[in-house]
Amino acid sequence: MKVLLIGSGGREHVIAETIARSKQRPDLYAVMSRKNPGTARLCRDFLIANEDVESVIPYARSKGIDLAVIGPEAPLDLGLADALEDDGIPCLGPRYAPAQIELDKAWARIFMRKHHINGCPVFEVIEEGDVDGAHAVIERLGDVAVKPAGLTGGKGVRVMGDHFSDIEGAKSYASELLNAGKVVIEENLKGEEFTVQALTDGETLAFAPAVQDHKRAYDGDRGPNTGGMGSYSDAGDILPFMRKQDYEDAKEIMRDTIKNLKKYAGVYKGVLYGQFMLTAKGVKVIEFNARFGDPEVMNVLPLLHTDFVDILSAIADETLSDINVEFERLATVCKYLVPAGYPENPVKDTVVEIGDTGDALLFYSSVYEKEGQVYTTGSRAIAVLGIAQTIEDAEKIASSGLSGIDGDLRARSDIGTAALVQKRIEHAARLRGL
Repeated sequence: MKVLLIGSGGREHVIAETIARSKQRPDLYAVMSRKNPGTARLCRDFLIANEDVESVIPYARSKGIDLAVIGPEAPLDLGLADALEDDGIPCLGPRYAPAQIELDKAWARIFMRKHHINGCPVFEVIEEGDVDGAHAVIERLGDVAVKPAGLTGGKGVRVMGDHFSDIEGAKSYASELLNAGKVVIEENLKGEEFTVQALTDGETLAFAPAVQDHKRAYDGDRGPNTGGMGSYSDAGDILPFMRKQDYEDAKEIMRDTIKNLKKYAGVYKGVLYGQFMLTAKGVKVIEFNARFGDPEVMNVLPLLHTDFVDILSAIADETLSDINVEFERLATVCKYLVPAGYPENPVKDTVVEIGDTGDALLFYSSVYEKEGQVYTTGSRAIAVLGIAQTIEDAEKIASSGLSGIDGDLRARSDIGTAALVQKRIEHAARLRGL
């Protein structure tokens, strides 16, 4: 079995490790825009090139690839899944048409409204250049989130309270975005965020445990948003602030989404990532992604008990219902090391030294390797993961792991701590009126 992995980040390093654990002992190949040292060490061969159709397809043909896994979202936007499938290579990653659920936020919201999918907030899609229309919607809704319709790497959405102090700030940002394309303006959802990720063959969904990401750059949920500074999961399907029904509601929304995507845009094969908000009015959808989250993938794939290559084959054959996909019932805490100054003014090209990280797992992200030395790029550099029976113990393992890595780096110290988890529990209780 020859498996091709596309992508060069931390998400792809975790996927590579999961493929390498397979009892089928597959040969792993990769196409990466830069050499991820963790992924590269697991590969029989790899190509440093653009993660696009022109680079990937000839390489896949030359290596006789049996299955492909697309890690990031950008290749989906280039139609890479379509090209691989059309070339006879089954792919974990949806074709371009159903991938619009992530690639176009306006499309996604209209899709949800058209098919009466639960959890959709009040929203309006504003066409490029329609500044007056945008301002009118903002006036009407008041407390809003303003979202560019296209891909922004998780950093384009701005909301009232966090980014705008008043309506005029929201209007100004909407006006700026409308110079480049469509904008989605919607009610500003208030509550506790959580993520549920599922593998799907277009019919059956295999759900991973819920995860909570922390996007703010600094301790105490302060500072600008990032791609994610870390995340945690509990020893079961739900997080400490959730009820079982919250998880079931999220799963039902995702099932309904996959069912209607099949009718509306074609069979969806790959990963569906649902980002949800637990609000006073129940579970709402913040957005969907068409791939694993980073860092959320780090909390779930290391716990995957079922052979990942068996799952990939079942997705390709649309026989996922024949497999019992299981995850170990353990808690996890992931913490990201980022360059000093990140995200506003990160230092770049600085040396990272890896020492003793104890029991923590280590995943390389936005780094590169040159002459045997690892360097930063200015984005999130290295993630460490603690796994244990409890969140508290997993956090201790992750924190200890951080101490074994030297460089001009920093991490949030509070992710997974008892104090921050308790804060989430108390907030959710207030939302429920308790």
